[in-house]
Amino acid sequence: MKFLLSGLILFVSCLALAQTNYGSEDKPVIVASTTQIADFARQVAGDRAVIKSIMAPGADPHTYQPTPNDVQIVLGADLCLENGLNLEGKSWMATLAKDAGKPIVTVTDGINLLSIDEGGEQIADPHAWFSPRNAAVYVNNIVKAIRTVDPANKEEYESRATLFLQQLRVLDSWIREQINKIPVERRILVTTHDAFNYFCREFKLNANNNFLSIAPVGWSTGAEVGAGITPERRRKVVQSIKESGAPAIFVETTINPKQIREIAKETGVKIGGELYSDSMGAEGSAGETYIGMMRENMLLIVNALK
Repeated sequence: MKFLLSGLILFVSCLALAQTNYGSEDKPVIVASTTQIADFARQVAGDRAVIKSIMAPGADPHTYQPTPNDVQIVLGADLCLENGLNLEGKSWMATLAKDAGKPIVTVTDGINLLSIDEGGEQIADPHAWFSPRNAAVYVNNIVKAIRTVDPANKEEYESRATLFLQQLRVLDSWIREQINKIPVERRILVTTHDAFNYFCREFKLNANNNFLSIAPVGWSTGAEVGAGITPERRRKVVQSIKESGAPAIFVETTINPKQIREIAKETGVKIGGELYSDSMGAEGSAGETYIGMMRENMLLIVNALK
């Protein structure tokens, strides 16, 4: 009897411990569409929430096709976060959230958007995170969203966000210092697709192109307006490169480099390196965080153009 009683006590104790451990892991689950948004959410949430990204490093949101596993991830979410503005081709993140009955927040709300003329149609440019000042808007939207699902820890979220916003201001200042190392006439950024409009406008690159991207592919690499390369667009880009005297052109981590390499060969301009664009780097790489990808991009640009 004594043995049975001891065993029962041990069992109940273990059960109570298991329930306590389970409670400590009962955190809100935040599912982001892209790696950049997931990183912003991690900076805000710390260990208070579980942050998951639908996209893996190196994936292209314009052409991404959700999988059955993505459906399961969203079914387990307390909150979904999307970039919106058709970055997620055919609005796949919004569709996943709607089908699962989960709340979704568009984290670009409130940003002063740039527009692109594609075949006479004005399209809102979705790549707003390339300005650290815009990234701050993403972060503020994320803070508000996470507070709604976990109000008990709102002060922690706000404190983490305050620190990260300060880091974004430092990043902005540092990029401006780096840009100043490049002679004005050599501040020409040519990339595979129109992902760098906000970057060029914010930091005054491509003066002869209204401080916007110079790229053979439009704002989207998928099936939306602006996708793909047309002979006319390619001709204009080749002409722009030759006339501008661009010191180098750049490939992107999420897009096949074949087209831009062919243009580099045709114009006699070197490839300056591979930039992070629609996705951050893999875990363990220098570009695995937002600040890391922006830092590595800037160092590469300065080295190729100065």
